[in-house]
Amino acid sequence: MDARPDPCPHLVVAGTTVRWLSATGRPPPERVVEVDDRLGADRALRLATRRIGMLWRGDYRNARQLLAALDRRVRRSSTPSGFHAHRREQARRAGVLNMLLVPLDAGYGLALRHSPDVRRACLDVYPPDDDYDGDYDDGDDDDVVGGPAAVALRELLGVIGAREWRVTGIEVPALGARVHPHYGVFGPTRGEYVDLVAAAPLPAEPPALAYDVGTGTGVLAAVLVRRGVRRVLATDIDPRAVACARENVQRLGIADRVRVRRADLFPAGRADLVVCNPPWLPARPRTPLDRAVYDPGGRMLRGFLDGLAAHLNPAGEGWLVLSDLAELLGLRPRAELTALIEAAGLSVIARSRTRPRHATAVSDPAADPLRAARAAEVTSLWRLRR
Repeated sequence: MDARPDPCPHLVVAGTTVRWLSATGRPPPERVVEVDDRLGADRALRLATRRIGMLWRGDYRNARQLLAALDRRVRRSSTPSGFHAHRREQARRAGVLNMLLVPLDAGYGLALRHSPDVRRACLDVYPPDDDYDGDYDDGDDDDVVGGPAAVALRELLGVIGAREWRVTGIEVPALGARVHPHYGVFGPTRGEYVDLVAAAPLPAEPPALAYDVGTGTGVLAAVLVRRGVRRVLATDIDPRAVACARENVQRLGIADRVRVRRADLFPAGRADLVVCNPPWLPARPRTPLDRAVYDPGGRMLRGFLDGLAAHLNPAGEGWLVLSDLAELLGLRPRAELTALIEAAGLSVIARSRTRPRHATAVSDPAADPLRAARAAEVTSLWRLRR
């Protein structure tokens, strides 16, 4: 599903209609009032909890301070216990914080005092053309991409942060290089799943063809090429991920050996190796980035296992990279995965495991009610054959 905002939504502020921007498809507030530096956090919280949008006309730095103050107030009133309560609280918090809006001009300039230049970051996420290609830039800083617009400050900060990640990239030791994620595409900040793919024994020396199903940034496809796989066909259903992976394989100089296509799961044909790192939790995603973590009903996991045998050469292997966090949270029975593997006509020939090294594994229990499950988490690479 494309993460681009619907180009049609608008909202009315003081009798003026402006475009509404939301990369997550969040609808605009039905009522919006103009506010400035005189607005206090308690008053802002009362407006936000009534779903009244606040279009900021003051200083940019003060807007950020107000957003932080709102966040502290929302968190103080929250004591979630368990996964589902935690997610409901996350949604409630997002609903409140996204009521603080900021104005953008026709060229995506942020029309506030002391504001940064956000035009390039916005063009990454809200391109003016009808077909997202991930790289709108004609070199003209005065482009008019539409009329005045409004966007939630919280989302805009995420857009700015995503631009920084895209420019600087993430170092991947298994590659000896950096991978550059786009907005809404999950970056390889958790290196253990990459290391598992980098270390597992290949089914042939070297495989002539591998598939990377759900490629995201393209990092696993790149690791396979670095290990000697002659050719990799990488797929993803998200056009942002397709654009991101194509950009990364170009940066890494392996575009002649990696082809990236938009597809739901498998390409046509069979391969010597098929790799998939599906979303780990069977729950509904709420944002573009959530889709790398949450998989409603385990659709992608089931689809990969059910279709794997038909896409493997006789001596080929499928590599499933999966965390057991869903089992630890009670979202999937322990025996379900092995039952799905057996039902798909597959056998497990080996399994390698590793513990997480990410910050959430050692996070503050008060800030992360899921800390115990995260600390016990194990990520596995399952080697499967027909």
